Amino acid sequence: MQLAANLSLLFTEYPLIERFAAAKRAGFAAVEVQFPYEIPAAKLREVLDQHELTLALINLPAGDLMQGGDGLAANPHGYRAFNEALDAALIYAEVAKPKQVNVLAGKVVQGSTKEQALTCLSANLLNTAQAFSRLGIAVVTEAINPYSMPNYCLNTPDDLLLLLDDIAHPNCKAQLDIFHMAMQQINPVTAIYQLNNLIGHVQFADYPNRHEPGTGTLDFKAVLVALNAIGYQGFVAAEYVPSQTTESSLAWFKQWKV
Repeated sequence: MQLAANLSLLFTEYPLIERFAAAKRAGFAAVEVQFPYEIPAAKLREVLDQHELTLALINLPAGDLMQGGDGLAANPHGYRAFNEALDAALIYAEVAKPKQVNVLAGKVVQGSTKEQALTCLSANLLNTAQAFSRLGIAVVTEAINPYSMPNYCLNTPDDLLLLLDDIAHPNCKAQLDIFHMAMQQINPVTAIYQLNNLIGHVQFADYPNRHEPGTGTLDFKAVLVALNAIGYQGFVAAEYVPSQTTESSLAWFKQWKV
């Protein structure tokens, strides 16, 4: 397992371009950024190289999803918009060179059924997995709890398993977010064993307030034991809202690195 810092939520005391240096100073060797597109791809690659950081993951552009809209990937009326986002991400990723790209599924849009949304999502994910495989970049998609994002079309490990079985492409796996499981009273350890070798990326925050480990009720030792037990070798990314400053929230990091 390799620890990574999510620079969209951590080190927000600094402008985005300065968070890479802050992560390196704190001891991280890998970072992820939800939507890095405000930074030109060549500049992002330059900063990563300067600080000897691995770019673990970025998200595909998701349209209006983060502003409360429906997003792109599961919208049966939005294939053109999704393909434009995919093309933009391919061009960006070819230069920035992330290890993985996350496709946010989005919501079941008004006037569509969940079945129609999942059919659309499956087609878009298959197309994405094929396109990024040519760059040697893996594709993941995640389940998000319905309280944080109502009508999101993937909520549980079961949802992910059914989708990935339908896609059946080796370059498409699950992104497991520990916090989103806990929000639904799904034991993260159970989710790890359920998804097993289909896990391509892991993100975490403590429950219930989405702060750093040690501020809530989750047993992260059990989570790490389970990930080791299934032979997981990928990134484990801190995607939490620090309860104080980022630097003061990193006691867990020093312990986990030992």
